Amino acid sequence: MLLQTVTPVSVLGTTVLLALFLSLTAHIAARNVLGDVDPRRALYVGPLPAVISVVGNAFELPGALILLAALLVDGTMFWWSYEQPRRAVAVMTLIHVVVTTLLSGLLLVASILLASMPG
Repeated sequence: MLLQTVTPVSVLGTTVLLALFLSLTAHIAARNVLGDVDPRRALYVGPLPAVISVVGNAFELPGALILLAALLVDGTMFWWSYEQPRRAVAVMTLIHVVVTTLLSGLLLVASILLASMPG
């Protein structure tokens, strides 16, 4: 087992990478609902849910509470960034959850396969 130390750089790096990943999946969700949209708007959506996830896990809060808070903030950021009605924001948030779950699962399986390669 690897020894893991938590440093400010590792926490910042994790938060930034998660924010970029969530911004990418937010753009995919917005394109799915709205069509052709400016990708820079998705950069507003990703950072706050990423911070909530990292801080919530650092304080060992219950997962359901972290997920609920992240979903509420995610929907709010979609509403603020894209200025759409509630129904469109709800659909974008739902699609964002699905796309994020599918892509993270795919990345997890790919990393397991790469780690188990012989040689």
